[in-house]
Amino acid sequence: MTAVDDNPYRIQVSVETEYLADQSDEENQRWVFAYHIRIHNRGDMTARLLTRHWVITDGEERTREVHGEGVVGEQPSIAPGQEFQYSSGAVLETEVGTMHGSYQMLAEDGTCFDADIPAFTLAVPRALH
Repeated sequence: MTAVDDNPYRIQVSVETEYLADQSDEENQRWVFAYHIRIHNRGDMTARLLTRHWVITDGEERTREVHGEGVVGEQPSIAPGQEFQYSSGAVLETEVGTMHGSYQMLAEDGTCFDADIPAFTLAVPRALH
């Protein structure tokens, strides 16, 4: 899943997911997923990622929100044409769920803006038909 933010700073966020069967425990309703993020600056000025906001919804429509500084302990500055990649994970109580959110960014001209993270699905293989 990929989204290009429609503001003039043009931050593109791409997401790939994977199910981690070896860390999951179906009997205890624990399904573990990794997600791999690529943040590409397609704009004309450097932007720094300040905070993240995630909305995580499981297959029973239970939603939780996560707010925090940076990503994986960093607040990366991403120059025009450059990208930053990282991986993280989520634990669900169902075998299918979704995530979406945003990053608050600070452009080198002092403008704060949000870069949207597209909605993506977390699913055990063959759970969706």
